Amino acid sequence: QCLLSGSWRSDTSCRMVVSTLDKDNRFSGFYLPGPAAGYSELLTSPLEGSQQDTELVPQPIFSFTVNWRLRETARTTVFLGQCYVDTNGEETLHALWLLREAADSPAEDWKATR
Repeated sequence: QCLLSGSWRSDTSCRMVVSTLDKDNRFSGFYLPGPAAGYSELLTSPLEGSQQDTELVPQPIFSFTVNWRLRETARTTVFLGQCYVDTNGEETLHALWLLREAADSPAEDWKATR
């Protein structure tokens, strides 16, 4: 059915916990990076997102934003992906992401997005 509610773990041991989708297919939750992220100062960070209605699209597209809770710098990541259901009923998420760090000036803007 591809409902995002629940707990998800990535290949790099990052963990995403999603609340129940509301009537408008919006959700919130939190994201905790795994050890592969390499940032010891990262804390559990809030996320907000939405997905397509599963009654209209059985393998919906979703997106969510994580505003990282960091001690020294501002970072935001946007994820965009799709939920797939295999022949055994197993749900998997495939997503791409962009990470944006705060830049000190327009001259530094070129290196602020990964």
